[in-house]
Amino acid sequence: MEHLATPPHRGGLLVIQPIGRRHCAECRGGPLSLLVLEDGAPRCLDCADLGHLVFLPRGDTALTRRAREESALSAVVVRFNRRKGRYERQGVLVEEAGLARAEQRCLADAEARRRRRLRDARRRAAEDARFTEAFAAEIRRLFPGCPADRAAATAAHASVRGSGRVGRSAAGRALSEGAVISAVVASVRHMDTPYDQLLMSGVPRHEARRRIAAAVETVLRQWREPEAKAG
Repeated sequence: MEHLATPPHRGGLLVIQPIGRRHCAECRGGPLSLLVLEDGAPRCLDCADLGHLVFLPRGDTALTRRAREESALSAVVVRFNRRKGRYERQGVLVEEAGLARAEQRCLADAEARRRRRLRDARRRAAEDARFTEAFAAEIRRLFPGCPADRAAATAAHASVRGSGRVGRSAAGRALSEGAVISAVVASVRHMDTPYDQLLMSGVPRHEARRRIAAAVETVLRQWREPEAKAG
């Protein structure tokens, strides 16, 4: 039992997942999946008075911490890693009732986090709606001839959270005139000119923009005039 002779020193009880086949020195039961080392000899969990505990694998830090808090008796489970030459933590043994209480606490926290996420999502949605409305209003101020539905669609497209579009830039969030105009120009370019078709046919972007520049300016000039709404 060369690897069991020097288990790591830890506060509290220590249980070992043996590498080879081990049998209990007291009851001779085995092979053991878990054992306690007492005076250099292996003991099964029952003989070590730990048989009533349940194994909780590592991975959920919050659940592990709470399960140990809720258990009057617990133990750390380790296994020797031959390649690394050291013991590594595998989980803990805790009381079943303590684990159940810990799981309830974690579920309560998960529900609280879910509700907080919903509240945050609703808050962000409301903020986004207000921002999109303000962006659309600024489009209509600069381009009074732009149809209301088109202004709303342009604002919605430009201000999608996380999109990286102009409406989400610092200038866009500040509703700067330049950012608003850029969003309108982009909308006109893609929706009112053959720009996309030019790109698809292999025309370089800068050349495609040059070709449709006059068409874009025509639309913008019309939209800058209030009477264009009636057209």
